[in-house]
Amino acid sequence: MEIHSIETGNFKVDGGAMFGVVPKVLWELLYPADEHNLCPCACRSMLIKQEDRVILVDTGIGDKLEADFAKHYHMFGDDTLLKSLAEQDISPEDVTDVIHTHLHFDHCGGTIGKSENGDLYPAFPNANLWVSKAQWESANEPNLREKPAFLEENIRPMESSGKLRLVKENTELIPGVELRLFNGHTTGLMAVTANTGTRRVVFAGDVMPAMPYIRLPYISAYDVEPLTVLDEKQALLKEIEANRDILFFQHDINTEACSLKQTPKGIREDKTLKIKDLA
Repeated sequence: MEIHSIETGNFKVDGGAMFGVVPKVLWELLYPADEHNLCPCACRSMLIKQEDRVILVDTGIGDKLEADFAKHYHMFGDDTLLKSLAEQDISPEDVTDVIHTHLHFDHCGGTIGKSENGDLYPAFPNANLWVSKAQWESANEPNLREKPAFLEENIRPMESSGKLRLVKENTELIPGVELRLFNGHTTGLMAVTANTGTRRVVFAGDVMPAMPYIRLPYISAYDVEPLTVLDEKQALLKEIEANRDILFFQHDINTEACSLKQTPKGIREDKTLKIKDLA
């Protein structure tokens, strides 16, 4: 199994939104903001290649956001999803599966493309589109808090493509690739674990989007069930540390992945690394 990090571009969000009730004097020591209190975030996907399967985990923001919506997220950088896939010699037609951790716009926007005349189409025409059943139902009948993050142009075309596949419970997609359900950030988020044979990589998505979130009190204001996130993080961190797994960060602009260690203050980051250097 090969695992690759795929950069799709960057954006900025308010530091208070990122770190919730944690005071700025604490979180800015770990993840500095600019003069406008905006924190730069990566929009990083994971690519898994195994035999005849090419699996993409999340597809970033994409390039079809309306200007009035996009201006709030200050997108920057030259990386795009298709450019990064091409660097791995992967074309859109090669992708067999797209796993969506969830359907917030910054995780699924690249799944559906938009032509110059405004037509929407599947960007990966041969791929099955995996979403948890709970998340699909939540995205189609969203609560008022999450509704702005679920964009119809990202979601409706998945169903009409005929490629939508709903996951009802924790499952193994293929040998070595597991889908696991979480409910704190949003209902039915799917974390993905991929076992190379020597190490397991945990793509936790927005359960732990950046390295500061390893600290249990660091919980985003975007999380719909903060206490559930707390329990989910605690259990997942214990598992990752005990198994010597690698934790992959989707949104950390500075750090792609790390191992964990037990300390007197609890589980903390150990060695940081790039996925390409994973032995």
